[in-house]
Amino acid sequence: MKKSLLLLALLFTCSVVWAEGYDSLLTRLNSVINKKKDYDDIKLARIEKLKKELSNAENPDLNLKYKVYLSLYNEYKSFNYDEAFNYAQRLQQVGHLLNDPEKIAYSRIKLGFILLSSGMFKETFDSLKTVNVKLLDNEARKEYYFLTARTYYDLADFDKDNYYTPIYNSRAVKYIDSASALCKTNSFGYLYYNGLKFLKSGYTDKAIANLSLLINKYKLSDHEFAVTTSTLSDIYIRANQPEKAIALLIQAAIADAKSSTKEAAAMTTLAQLLHQHGDVKNAYVFIKQALDDAVYYGARQRKIQVSAILPVIAGERISYVEQQRQVLFLYASLLTVLAIIVVVFAVIIYKQLQKLKLADKVILEANHNLQQSINKLNEADKIKEEYIGYYFNLIAEYINKLDKFKRSVDNKLTTKRYDDIRLLVNNINLTKEREELFINFDKAFLKIFPNFVYDYNALFCEDNHVKLLPNQLLNTDLRIFALIRLGISDTEKIAHILEYSVNTIYNYKARIKGKSNISNDEFEHKIMEIKAI
Repeated sequence: MKKSLLLLALLFTCSVVWAEGYDSLLTRLNSVINKKKDYDDIKLARIEKLKKELSNAENPDLNLKYKVYLSLYNEYKSFNYDEAFNYAQRLQQVGHLLNDPEKIAYSRIKLGFILLSSGMFKETFDSLKTVNVKLLDNEARKEYYFLTARTYYDLADFDKDNYYTPIYNSRAVKYIDSASALCKTNSFGYLYYNGLKFLKSGYTDKAIANLSLLINKYKLSDHEFAVTTSTLSDIYIRANQPEKAIALLIQAAIADAKSSTKEAAAMTTLAQLLHQHGDVKNAYVFIKQALDDAVYYGARQRKIQVSAILPVIAGERISYVEQQRQVLFLYASLLTVLAIIVVVFAVIIYKQLQKLKLADKVILEANHNLQQSINKLNEADKIKEEYIGYYFNLIAEYINKLDKFKRSVDNKLTTKRYDDIRLLVNNINLTKEREELFINFDKAFLKIFPNFVYDYNALFCEDNHVKLLPNQLLNTDLRIFALIRLGISDTEKIAHILEYSVNTIYNYKARIKGKSNISNDEFEHKIMEIKAI
């Protein structure tokens, strides 16, 4: 039954300790560390208020001084060794002035506490040996016994000697038992120091039960909570359960910071455990805090302890930072190489895009030229189609005329009417026939190029526009360039078709080009750009 209760207490403790995640606890501790100055300022404000209380009192009596000195001592005892030592001395001085042996004895207990906090074991025992316990009331006796027990425990831990450590631990047990006899069984002192006794004596389950009961059932001050959780963490350190120990030490360190306790081992032990677990970053932050607190308090032993650990953690911190720097350098190098590759690819892609643009331009130009060629071919096909039909009709008409002329001549030869043949030949009007040929040409051409005259005149100023006679389709100027537009660029052929000399055609062309708004070299190109329907 008892084991079951202990197990339940242990599980309950673990549930409270691990109610918050490991990371969130570290976050809380770092947040509290950032506010340490605020907590210290609150304590300093209380101290200043006590000092003003003494300075504002007119001719304060010795009892008031003793009371205020005791309050100032209590504020300083875990905050600043020198100030606490100073007020412990003042307490003794006032006790002597009052000739009060009880106050003198109690002042020596207070002196012993800060001497122990500073790691001065001999001086602590010297101070405690001068205390006449019989002069003390029950509360002062409990404090004396617990302080003596703690001194022997701390000395045993400091020596770690197979011969002396058990002796010191056994002496500590006797003093705890003496104090416990004066305590209520449910008081903090009774449960805590008996839990400490069980821990040192190897009764782990009982120690956990006592300390867990305090944590989970009692409303403790920040300092009492820090002391209890720190002591409980020692059990898990010995049991090789560092994760639970770390969680408890984080909570202890938080409580120490809130109570402005500078004389505390929780932060130092926490830094050691985190360092062992590879969390060099947080270990370095916390060992630095522990050193700052030890220096501020003036604890010789703690400064020596922290100074021995700090170089190790700092060295690994430097190595860690160097590794991070190398990793960052590697990442930066990789990013640089990647950036160079991206730039190279960007340049290559840009050049390829330029080539593609150029190729697209060439393709577009080729398509444009091809389309123009197709248009020209379609135009040429249309011209050929129109003119082939036209000339087939024209030739057929002339063949019919020749056939009729042949039959008429044959008939007249048969009847020997030779004068009629001469008359028939004389009746042939070649000029009229040529005019009809030109009219038919004009009609066929304008059917294909209905805007030819308009586009032709657009190449001249208004004064030089061609003005056709009524019923006139084209004149000689227009026919010359109509033939050129049809692709007949040979001047001799044009002269032959129009029944002119070559020089005449040259003169026509020169005269016409000279009047145009276009340069002579470009004129015929503009004529060729006139669109067919």
